[in-house]
Amino acid sequence: MGFGTQYKVDCQIGIREQARSHFCFGKTSMKRLLGICALFSLLAGCASTDTVDPHGYDKTGVASYYGARHQGKRTASGERFDKNSMTAAHRQLPFGTRVKVTNLKNDRSCIVRINDRGPHTRGRLIDLSHEAAERLGMLKSGTARVRVQALD
Repeated sequence: MGFGTQYKVDCQIGIREQARSHFCFGKTSMKRLLGICALFSLLAGCASTDTVDPHGYDKTGVASYYGARHQGKRTASGERFDKNSMTAAHRQLPFGTRVKVTNLKNDRSCIVRINDRGPHTRGRLIDLSHEAAERLGMLKSGTARVRVQALD
């Protein structure tokens, strides 16, 4: 192998090493980059506000009510949960929205204010305070088929 051939091989190796240092990440850098991407994805998901326009909102579904263990804890709106107040949790209606909830089995209804996000159980439309559930006559069953109508 002549001098020219050796020089050519050394240059190719040197170019490959330079390219590797510019375009490749080490394991630590890659983990850090993936961690940052995961954090941004999580924050973007938490920051999404899929609230709906309450005007004309009228849905039928299953309601449940908060257990006593939530008493005094902060709701998503920042206020403390009071089981004796007429409040509810809804996934999409804006905080402060007042809704009429009607138990379709006994036709009892009440008006509640949305102050929390939830319910966190699949298949549920709204989570009610203990007081609201009592007025609707659903304490024994724990859930009830209801109609939720936003008030203008």
